[in-house]
Amino acid sequence: MIPSFDSIDQKITRWMAIHGIRLLRYSIGFIFIWFGALKYFPDLSPAQELATSTIDLLTFGLIPMHVSLWFLATLEVGIGILLLSGSWIRLTVALLFFQMGGTLMPVVLFPELVFTAVPYALTIEGQYIIKNVVIISAALVIGSTARGGKIAV
Repeated sequence: MIPSFDSIDQKITRWMAIHGIRLLRYSIGFIFIWFGALKYFPDLSPAQELATSTIDLLTFGLIPMHVSLWFLATLEVGIGILLLSGSWIRLTVALLFFQMGGTLMPVVLFPELVFTAVPYALTIEGQYIIKNVVIISAALVIGSTARGGKIAV
């Protein structure tokens, strides 16, 4: 007997509800580890110059570039490891929001690097920054599980 579309759809939906949040944690954790690790190696991260310029402006130049880049790399790798582990979700999401706050700053601080025509035409750097809205939204979903929240199955 061939299962009905509704039966197959229910099974797929159930699978997504059971595994979706964990897969969000893993995929975002992997991205944070990868992008963070690149920052440990000079000139390997395409975001290095923009990140260090942003941190330099926000800290009034008080933190040397190599220190700020090392701090950012460690923060990002740490967030990634915490996401992969599933431990301390509330802390992890708070750190992620802190990091994302800095990531979004160039929109205000360096609009000439983010837009080819303000406010709608993005440069590649602008696209790199704006796509983080998806990561922020995913972090909200992940954070909703900190006290046992689940997707209804």
